[in-house]
Amino acid sequence: MPESSYYATGKRKNAVARCWLTPGNGKVVINKRSVEQYFSRETDTMVLRQPLALTDTQDQFDVLVTVAGGGTTGQAGAIRHGIARALLVFNPELRQTLKRAGLLTRDPRKKERKKYGQRGARARFQYSKR
Repeated sequence: MPESSYYATGKRKNAVARCWLTPGNGKVVINKRSVEQYFSRETDTMVLRQPLALTDTQDQFDVLVTVAGGGTTGQAGAIRHGIARALLVFNPELRQTLKRAGLLTRDPRKKERKKYGQRGARARFQYSKR
């Protein structure tokens, strides 16, 4: 990585994203693929661009991401978290803006485990009275 890059890790559900911000023109590369190739949903690309749009740095940085685990939405959330934290490394004064938007908080929600004797985490097998 170039010396003038800013690194941070983002997490959501089971997804972990390693994000590098380097001075550039706003190109985003995820696992050696462009955003459009990696995410089929427009909402996922919108989610990961939130921190850059909020701080008006979309065309200041190129974003390089390696992400693993989870599904597409979890990965998009992890990338968003990682970009927001990397922006803090770049400029700590952005903390208040990002914090107010809730982009620095790691979403603690995870899948609840399946319980024994049941169909799922909360779902039960159907009860038959007769």
